[in-house]
Amino acid sequence: MKVLKIDHIGIAVKNLQESLDFYTEILGLNNTGIETIEEQKVKVAFLPCGDSELELLESTSPDGPIAKFIDKNGEGVQHIALKVDDIEGALDYLKEKGIRLIDEKPRYGAGGAKIAFLHPKATRGVLLELSERK
Repeated sequence: MKVLKIDHIGIAVKNLQESLDFYTEILGLNNTGIETIEEQKVKVAFLPCGDSELELLESTSPDGPIAKFIDKNGEGVQHIALKVDDIEGALDYLKEKGIRLIDEKPRYGAGGAKIAFLHPKATRGVLLELSERK
């Protein structure tokens, strides 16, 4: 398994447009577009920041994972995504090591990425996402 870099930091927000206003108008970051991922009940916006990105996530449903996260924790950092060169190989490696996974197989993520989440109980409380983007 090879981690290439921090791909992005996912930030759960209640209102995507209000949050975008802060990150673009106040911090001067550029929004590269908004995408809705129906399967995950989320609308996302990516803001490049150096070699990584910030990903703003707004729930599209009251029972979506981001809505549940905000209900429990409030708005803020929801996950850290690590870019890997081979997500299937990384998942096989982690399974061999006995690491608890949320996703045993990659699923579709924003921007066409293949993603998979590691369970926070395996990572000392941090929700880690593996991401493979070409």
